[in-house]
Amino acid sequence: MCGTFRRTSRALTQLYETALRSHGLRATQLTILQALSRAGEASQGQLGEMLAMDSTSLTRTLAIMVRQGWIAERRGSDRRERWLRLSADGEIQLRRVLPVWEKVQSRLRRQLGDQAWNSLLQLTQEVTGLVSTKGDSL
Repeated sequence: MCGTFRRTSRALTQLYETALRSHGLRATQLTILQALSRAGEASQGQLGEMLAMDSTSLTRTLAIMVRQGWIAERRGSDRRERWLRLSADGEIQLRRVLPVWEKVQSRLRRQLGDQAWNSLLQLTQEVTGLVSTKGDSL
């Protein structure tokens, strides 16, 4: 199952990245912008949990996004803690690329059909939740 999910993930990532390329944004970066838009502010640890993303990859991607000016950060009471939110430029970038993302989403949903689309979303959420909460005890 892992290989199938990874292959599907790579194919979807390529589809979205092709559409986002002209905006200078990667699919992972868009996902982070969307998550912070919903959350408002989140610690790096919380963001990693929301996205089921490992700390090393998240740190590397966030560094690029902070340099781009899309994410604002502040230190927490513990110096190791980082709190993140969208900057004004991040909100602008998100608004710019959402129509591109929505177009890809609509095209894919139309090709799959509503029933398959909804079933796929439900299944992936179930698998992610199961693996995230049970981990090694599966």
